[in-house]
Amino acid sequence: MTANPVPRPTTLKLETEKQSSETTVRATGRVTPSTSALLEETLRNLMVTDKHIILDLTNVDLIDSAGLGALVSIYMHARRTACRLKIANPKQRVRDLFTRSGLAVVFEGQASFDTLWEAWSSER
Repeated sequence: MTANPVPRPTTLKLETEKQSSETTVRATGRVTPSTSALLEETLRNLMVTDKHIILDLTNVDLIDSAGLGALVSIYMHARRTACRLKIANPKQRVRDLFTRSGLAVVFEGQASFDTLWEAWSSER
């Protein structure tokens, strides 16, 4: 007897919550070639007016190379527009991808992902 595999989402859902001092974008799903443009466009559009953005990856199961490319592009755009971009709560496999690609240092900055998440959570 074979087990029924759990279907994985092939889409990316983004929910935006604006507060006075920051904007949180909660992502759910996968960041792949078919969804990375949505992530990049959404965050770039927010950076026009919002200068502190937290990208919450709690419910992101997978980021592939296209997703990494989108995140690098978003990060570079944030720097050019003086936007503080933080990535919060990536799952271990996403953290491992950041580490293997050499991008962990870029996205972590002066704090670890856990520290960013704890700081963000304590503000709630």
